Amino acid sequence: MKKNELKKQVASAIQACLEKKAEEISILEMEKGSGAFTDYFVLCSGTNPRQVQAIADEVELRLKAAGIRPNNVEGYKQAEWVLVDYVDFVVHVFSEKARKFYDLERLWKTATRLEPADLKAAEPKTALRKPKVVAKPAAATRAPKKSVPKKKKKKKA
Repeated sequence: MKKNELKKQVASAIQACLEKKAEEISILEMEKGSGAFTDYFVLCSGTNPRQVQAIADEVELRLKAAGIRPNNVEGYKQAEWVLVDYVDFVVHVFSEKARKFYDLERLWKTATRLEPADLKAAEPKTALRKPKVVAKPAAATRAPKKSVPKKKKKKKA
């Protein structure tokens, strides 16, 4: 898979996390020689089991719409640590308690930390052009309404 395409997919997963109000989003780019089985980790937290599941659901829905299905999903029912594996990247959605306990950022401290903007910077830049303004034909424009004076009601005597 091309690196730009992979970064777009990771960016989509992050956007899904943001839409469901995920907290403490971290992106780890794994080093080639680190023994990691994937290129990226996306880590985030939810404040309760329902939110953890909602974040995982939104990630799956957004990527499924782009034609990408997860290889595996683990921990969904317990909603303490949901792992959504897309082979080239893995999304980890934690409860606050589980996130502190497992502390993957410390475990993978050799990984490069990225910001969401770092993933977007890799997208090809297109020339920005102002949209063309197309004039409407004269027949399509409306003529201003003529004001017609209102008739005054006569008072009954």
